[in-house]
Amino acid sequence: MLLTGCNSLPDSGPTEAQVNHAQRDPKKNTVGYAIVQISPDLITLLESEAPPQFSNLDSGNVPVHQNRNDTIGPGDVLQVAIYEVGSALFSPPAMGGMPTTSSSSSSTTTNSTMPSTSTRSSLPLLSVDGAGNITVPFAGQVHVAGLTTSQAVEAITAQLKGKSQSPQVMVRIATDIANSVMVYGAVQHPSRISLTPNRERILDVIALAGGQDHPAQAHEDYTVRLTRNGRIAEMPLKTIEIDPQQNIVVQPGDRVQLTFQPRSFTVFGASGRVTQTQFTTPTLTMAEAVSRNGGPIDSRADPNAVYVFRFENADILRRLGMPVDQNATTAPIIYQLDMMNPASFFLAQKFMMRDRDLIYIANSSSNKFYKFFGLITTIISPGTSMGGIAR
Repeated sequence: MLLTGCNSLPDSGPTEAQVNHAQRDPKKNTVGYAIVQISPDLITLLESEAPPQFSNLDSGNVPVHQNRNDTIGPGDVLQVAIYEVGSALFSPPAMGGMPTTSSSSSSTTTNSTMPSTSTRSSLPLLSVDGAGNITVPFAGQVHVAGLTTSQAVEAITAQLKGKSQSPQVMVRIATDIANSVMVYGAVQHPSRISLTPNRERILDVIALAGGQDHPAQAHEDYTVRLTRNGRIAEMPLKTIEIDPQQNIVVQPGDRVQLTFQPRSFTVFGASGRVTQTQFTTPTLTMAEAVSRNGGPIDSRADPNAVYVFRFENADILRRLGMPVDQNATTAPIIYQLDMMNPASFFLAQKFMMRDRDLIYIANSSSNKFYKFFGLITTIISPGTSMGGIAR
């Protein structure tokens, strides 16, 4: 009767024995999780699985375009101005003097015309086509893709020689598409940012897009995703701010996405409180996470069984020797920490928490007995008190 009464009492979660039994039972373990003890070797393995860094994208990567940010490319729009001396090809010459007439003829003929100093002609905006060419009147198609504005001036001038008198050409990139990056997501002004020979960096283009859209929120909750030549790397905004090596120079064609997603972890079981808690710091250890929620309760918790439930990288699980589906990128796992072992407190300071981790502090196996005993005491106590009063 005592055992039956204990088992019928409600509880906040399983004990260590129940967790282990469920893991071995295929009917209960339908997701295929495993239980792994947190050890120094495990922490070393997890630390070796660092996410791709921006500096890794920058090093050993040959850019598609020459990284000077001043070359012309398809899609750019150019503003071209041509200065001419004397007889102008692109505009009628200014009349510098009055025509003279001959006395032997009734017709008026121009005897001399004083040349003007120069005339300026601004051509309509010219778009660079997919082949990298622009069309200039009297010069035809001129290939400008891959050229700087100075080199484009020389190419257009060479085409106009012999057709215009001493042409002087000026070229400016009015709309720069080739030397630009897309900045979007949780920024105040998502837009295409044109790069300059100053060589802007990640934080520069984010600032040019207005910065994060929630300035009051912690920078740790913003993630920067950089896409370059088919490769993707993600990193917290705060990490880029404190590590200059990660604030790399952006290249034409990069895509920078800023994402606002507060990181959090959840605590269940025999802890001081059951809650969802945000990180608020760039990194968070397991020791810090447990302490934020009051730690295990002495009267209820089993300190031998403190668990972290996580969807882990499939490569890590394969290196741990666990069977994982070949096409899977993540798989469930439970990490267990024995807090009765003093060495585990050192491990808890090295084990790093991740977004959406779940900490479960198992109930003690004797917890139900004390609950049942307390229930019996509560039931008997009023009768005992009434008996005493009667006597």
